Parts: sequence; structure tokens; C-alpha cells
Amino acid sequence: MRIGDLSAATGASTRSLRYYEQQGLLASERSTGGQRHYPASAVERVGLIQSLLQAGLSSSTIHDVLPCISEEAIRTPWLAERLRTELNRVEVQLDALHRTRDILADLVEHYAV
Repeated sequence: MRIGDLSAATGASTRSLRYYEQQGLLASERSTGGQRHYPASAVERVGLIQSLLQAGLSSSTIHDVLPCISEEAIRTPWLAERLRTELNRVEVQLDALHRTRDILADLVEHYAV
């Protein structure tokens, strides 16, 4: 499938797909004319990449964990630990946001007209 087809199937922009490929997250084959061609499995892979990005993982972390997530045969305890580390990072951020929200709510309550 061509890059435009993959973009339409996943909702990812062609620019994003090129970026994923540049980062080593997605692979394509090139035609003699230089056009990218992706296998049908690329739709699922792009969906997984998008989910991991939405979860707040960096592209370098995604590069590290994607093979283990994609292929059950190579899953290791390292993957679970890496994902737990990311979850803990997000929980720390959430705690900080909750404290910020509480401070702002107090300010609104006391000073809003």
C-alpha cells in the first residue's frame, strides 16, 4: 500500500508516517520510482505507534519497546518494567497536575468575582 493509502487507513499524516520511518519505527520498501510501499500489517503497527505516542512515550522509548510489544515471542520482564517506569512517570505528572488544580481552585474560590 502507498503512503497515501496508509495515511487514509490510519488517520496519520504522510509527514508523520515519514517521521516514523525515519525513527526506525516503521519500514517500507521503495519502488523503482522511489515510492514507499507498506505491507498491510503497517496499519496495525501505525495504530500501535499512535497509541504509544498518546500514552506519552518518546519515539526513542517506542523504538525500544515496539519490537517486544509487536512480537509476543520476544516479550521479556524488561518490557513490563519499562512500561511500569513510564506509568510511574505519568502518575507523578498527574499528582503534580492535581496539586496545581487544587491551588487554582482555591484561588478561584477566594478571589474570583
